[in-house]
Amino acid sequence: MRESIRSGDCDEQRRASMSGTDRIACFGEMLLRLAAEPGEMLCTAPDLRVFAGGAEANVAIALAHLGHPSAMITVLADNPLGALCAGELRRHGVDTAGVRTGAGRMGLYFLERGAGSRPARVVYDREHSAFCRAMAEPLPWQRLLEGCTRLHVSGITAALSAAAADALLAAVRAARAGGVAVSFDCNYRPSLWQAREASAGAVLRDVAGHADTLFANGHDLALMLGEGAPHPADEEAFTRGARAALARFTQLRLVATTVRLEPAADDQALAAICVSRDGVFRSRTHALRGIVERIGSGDAFAAGMLHGGLTGMEPQRAVEFAAACACLKHSVSTDFSVATVGQVEALVRGETAMRR
Repeated sequence: MRESIRSGDCDEQRRASMSGTDRIACFGEMLLRLAAEPGEMLCTAPDLRVFAGGAEANVAIALAHLGHPSAMITVLADNPLGALCAGELRRHGVDTAGVRTGAGRMGLYFLERGAGSRPARVVYDREHSAFCRAMAEPLPWQRLLEGCTRLHVSGITAALSAAAADALLAAVRAARAGGVAVSFDCNYRPSLWQAREASAGAVLRDVAGHADTLFANGHDLALMLGEGAPHPADEEAFTRGARAALARFTQLRLVATTVRLEPAADDQALAAICVSRDGVFRSRTHALRGIVERIGSGDAFAAGMLHGGLTGMEPQRAVEFAAACACLKHSVSTDFSVATVGQVEALVRGETAMRR
């Protein structure tokens, strides 16, 4: 396994807009998404479009567009597909000094977009990836986290293998020991846990025990806390679960989630809730019509909440900003959000007319 080329030249204007000195590292696997065109099913699609993404990379890119220095820690395949992913990070201003290449393949997922009453479908193909193979060896966390004030991770990493779960726990333990704040998105995906499903709750609970900021819906919280699983959109159950998590994890200061209503694949509504030690804060509900792509909207929300914390926003303003980030993500086809602070603030103010 060898290190990739370090961060290349990124857009000077974005460099100049970087707010403060807080540097956020994001650790996880990057993927390639192969998507059927709208209206096509995977079994009949003549062509598939390719996008680079992955939950943690999506957060890193979104934060860079919101003006924050961000860095990616991952292992990519030592081939042109891995180079594509590294180039995408650099193109959006993400530091790639912590990106390495190794033997193995890039993980893939295939997307079949929903339409009308037909839901979207995701098919994963990520076994034996370069990232998973590399998790068998310890990573130099002290060096990788040098100069960082926050580490963002996802439960998707823990789902990939026992070795990846161990690497995730090593990362958050090293962060806490080094005074680096931790944000954790549970991102529970049943299809990824499969044979290890029985251990999911305990593993996610161990990671959450090191976080100060937690992104989790009601189902995630119930799984971690060993309770009956509510419907993910049950706001009351989420609030109860968030308060229970705050009581259990003493270092935790905030739990946040989006709430999505989806009568049809292309007619939805979205709001957001965060529960802190000061109370419960809910955003206004945004109507989502003419959805281009919902993949990555949760990652855009996480980036928005982290931006709120980094810039000292009050909880109500932060949750409104983060909900607007998630909504804007639905308007672009990439896995990640490229919205700027100005664009998000405009939506918070309700400005949706054409700008001339």
